[in-house]
Amino acid sequence: MIIESVKMNNFRNYEEMEIPFDPGTNIFHGKNAQGKTNILEAVFLCGTTRSHRQAKDREMIRFGEEESHLRMSLVKRDITYRIDMHLKKSKAKGIAINGVPIHRASELVGLGYFVFFSPEDLNIIKNGPAERRRFLDMHLCQMNMHYIQNLASYQKALMQRNRLLKDLFFHPEYRDTLDVWDAQLVRYGTQVIKEREKFVLQFAGKVKEVHRSLTGGKEELILSYEKNTGPFQFAGALIENRSKDERMKITSCGPHRDDLSFLINGVDIRRYGSQGQQRTAALSLKLAEIGMIREKTGDTPVLLLDDVLSELDSDRQRYLLSSIQDIQTLITCTGVEDFVENRFPIDSLFFVNDGNVLKES
Repeated sequence: MIIESVKMNNFRNYEEMEIPFDPGTNIFHGKNAQGKTNILEAVFLCGTTRSHRQAKDREMIRFGEEESHLRMSLVKRDITYRIDMHLKKSKAKGIAINGVPIHRASELVGLGYFVFFSPEDLNIIKNGPAERRRFLDMHLCQMNMHYIQNLASYQKALMQRNRLLKDLFFHPEYRDTLDVWDAQLVRYGTQVIKEREKFVLQFAGKVKEVHRSLTGGKEELILSYEKNTGPFQFAGALIENRSKDERMKITSCGPHRDDLSFLINGVDIRRYGSQGQQRTAALSLKLAEIGMIREKTGDTPVLLLDDVLSELDSDRQRYLLSSIQDIQTLITCTGVEDFVENRFPIDSLFFVNDGNVLKES
């Protein structure tokens, strides 16, 4: 799969800009806050319907405008696809593939695959469980349309149950309707747990392999899935915790409280690992994600690197660059010195300045 181009109208700080991409390495350099990350965000949004920043649609529309339009062209197995996306301040986004509107994000699954790696991802190990769940969800949502549907339904039911728990103080007569939302949580949450279990079981081996190479065989990373409750225990856990939930006015059990654990020689590096260990583990996650997509789909993802090299030491820089030379990559940075020093091939070079993109020789 290759991204040919992206066109942005009234997106972030871009009034109108179309950018062609090389099938190899594309580097966007310039000072900070000029719009480099916005280019990567536009590509990721077109491919997944989500912003890596978790931004709302209205936040991505250019200041002073009411709507934004994105168009991305990609080629997969010699077939060209055009993805159009309209962002509107007061309505849900509109999406079309080759001019045909789609109504669910799951209809994009399988069309393209994207791995986004930003400096924030280097903190995924030491940050809270929400960051690690988000990593799980972002990957699974690209690979599995049923997971998207089950996760969205679960989150909707969870929101309704939490709202009801808050309303019970004023309307205790609604207590019996908790059974309805419990049934919905169990129905969809059980599927979410099973898909996460299956994925982590397969993914852990790849992460272990990449991490061993990164550390020269000196460390062994064990990744495991920490379920808040099992798929067959979920219904009972909701009943057991109901009194607590009513008192705290929030749902205390379920996959929305899951986590991933990372052990090196039996030590939990989320709490006790050095910064170097945590960053190496995070890099292992992203590189293993690329391998997982290749293995499961037979396709190669597009890699989006947002100013990551400046956050890595020279050894990790070299390992990362040597690992991505055979896939299409979009990279943002403030300067190209690291690429020159590592003799990394640059196929297209762009200078970004205040919402203007200039291709350089």
